[in-house]
Amino acid sequence: MQTTLAPSSDANLTRRDRQLLAHKPYAQADIPERFRRHIVDYPGREPPGTILVDTDARYLYYVLPKAQAIRYGVAVGEEALAFSGVAAVGKMAEWPDWIPTPEIQARLGPYPARVPGGPANPLGARALYLYEGTKDTLYRIHRTNQPEYIGQAISSGCIRMTNEDVIDLFDRVRQGATVVVLGPGQSTSIPLARLRI
Repeated sequence: MQTTLAPSSDANLTRRDRQLLAHKPYAQADIPERFRRHIVDYPGREPPGTILVDTDARYLYYVLPKAQAIRYGVAVGEEALAFSGVAAVGKMAEWPDWIPTPEIQARLGPYPARVPGGPANPLGARALYLYEGTKDTLYRIHRTNQPEYIGQAISSGCIRMTNEDVIDLFDRVRQGATVVVLGPGQSTSIPLARLRI
């Protein structure tokens, strides 16, 4: 299938986004074409507005009407740390503070008890907080400050995207949206991309 490329737009960046992203404390990475944002045919049964994460393939799909989806490349959690199942977007935040869990502190710390929002914060420009009912799962969809790892299983469980992609997704998603995270061995066979947006 032939891929038609279009330039990624930064039209949805706010003034604050532009200011903070101008001083990123990490190098811009060249994301492989297959992990860049695309519109794809989507044969799944999930209704428009649903997020589906295929952890084996390292893709996040935002389901659109007319059997299509926006496909984003992501970094996913290492197998022992990853979330799988069905959740909902329980909270959404722009440039959120990061509060490392005790498990993160023990495994990767030491970190401050709270890291203020900004370009050095691991959550980046936007975060979608995954809930099961009223309970925070402590898993997030957020930016990565290591874009060179898009397409790999390397995070502490969260779904990580480029800042530009998480901003794009954030602008489309509504609080309460269903998030389906496929665990290892549950990969879908969604076709290759038709159009990058």
